[in-house]
Amino acid sequence: MTDWDAIRYFLEVARTQRASAAAQRLGVRHSTVTRRIRSLELDMGITLFEKSRASGFSLTEEGLRFFTYAEQVESALLAAREALSGSSQGPTGHLRIGSTEGFGSTILTPLMVDFQRRHPGMTLDIMPVPRYISLSKREADIAIALERPQRGPYVCTKLADYSLKLYGTQPYLDRQPPIRQSHDLAQHRFVGYVDELLFTDRLRYLDDLAPAANVVFRSTSVQAQYQAALQGQALAILPCFLAAQDPRLIPILEQDIHVTRSFWMYCHEDLRRTRRVMALWNYLKQAIELNRDLLQGDSRTLRTPPEGWMPSYSAGTAAT
Repeated sequence: MTDWDAIRYFLEVARTQRASAAAQRLGVRHSTVTRRIRSLELDMGITLFEKSRASGFSLTEEGLRFFTYAEQVESALLAAREALSGSSQGPTGHLRIGSTEGFGSTILTPLMVDFQRRHPGMTLDIMPVPRYISLSKREADIAIALERPQRGPYVCTKLADYSLKLYGTQPYLDRQPPIRQSHDLAQHRFVGYVDELLFTDRLRYLDDLAPAANVVFRSTSVQAQYQAALQGQALAILPCFLAAQDPRLIPILEQDIHVTRSFWMYCHEDLRRTRRVMALWNYLKQAIELNRDLLQGDSRTLRTPPEGWMPSYSAGTAAT
């Protein structure tokens, strides 16, 4: 009978694809990880990983099938531990939340500080990154992305729509030709993304709004674009929740240049049964609903749920 420790080692190697990285996360030596993996493969009579210096530990076809079952075991144990800890207690444990960079830094982080204050038994990792977050590799427990996942064993909900507008500083506008109509933008300089490094086509809005834009500064980071726009040398299309909070940035041609995108929140379907995931899930649904005006650029202030409000821990409220 394969023990839980063996499964735990297998899952960490499968997710990190490196024995050294798995060892660091497990708090053991590299040799311990490789020995436990060899022992597990001998015990099961199958090869779980293909190993190479270039790609590390890659799951074989049998390993991929076993990975699905191993995750189910992991999720069942987590749910059992929480259920037996007492339904009257608040959520405890650790969660990792992956998010788009701008939303994660500007909106999610202060909300997560508020959530952790309300639930001191929780610890949180926040990952605001300009790339796709892989739940299948357990890079995070909950992901917030610009696109709904098309496949996978996930519970998913639309978190909110948000708006983007064209922004510039007053010193820039004072020095440059006036902008009265969209065709005036041909005379101006822009900040934008590095096209070939975009992780989603949902960020390709500059080409549609200003096809002949003179882009003089590019970055994979929306935070870097925001900082570049503040220098007063170019215009930038930025999320309202980021730019509207800064009085140094002025919206331009609001009636003509307005982009709407959506945030989707999802987690692995097995995790929806855990109290800590449901507490955070339902807190975020409530908190983002309170801040729809900020996401649309109609407010400059981030609000948190009222004191005394407590999220439901019920899994039945998660799926939308």
